[in-house]
Amino acid sequence: MCSCALNFLPKLGIPMPAARTSKRAMIEKSEWTQRLLIVEDVQETREAIEKLLKRDGYIVDQAKDEAEAAEKARRNSPDLILVSLAGTPYDVLSVAQRIRLNGGLTQKTPIVIFSLRVVPEGAEEELSENIYVTVPDNFNQLRALLARILRSTSNTH
Repeated sequence: MCSCALNFLPKLGIPMPAARTSKRAMIEKSEWTQRLLIVEDVQETREAIEKLLKRDGYIVDQAKDEAEAAEKARRNSPDLILVSLAGTPYDVLSVAQRIRLNGGLTQKTPIVIFSLRVVPEGAEEELSENIYVTVPDNFNQLRALLARILRSTSNTH
């Protein structure tokens, strides 16, 4: 089991209150809906992240490993890849880059990697263009990071 970086999920044991959304906001949200690919080797964690991100209006695909992720990336062209796999930070970074390459995605497709060994909990760091390492200490921090990255990359396309 990968205990890396998703230690904030148990803190979400209490269901998050449903946000009140106006009809106008729902229409605007559907116009910018973006597709995320979650690559996580622990099924329960994948499903929890998927549920939370879908609640925010994202289209979410999930994969358990590099091969499945590359295939889904080729088929669905995600706007962002979220990677949390067991392994050394270097190995996980290499896997993430291969997923982007073998999935036929450009360097502009951002990758967010969860890794406890690279940055302290609650921190984030940009390793290179469009590759970020983070250990969010709560879902709102992850939510804000994803929104900021997707906003910045959509402005460059």
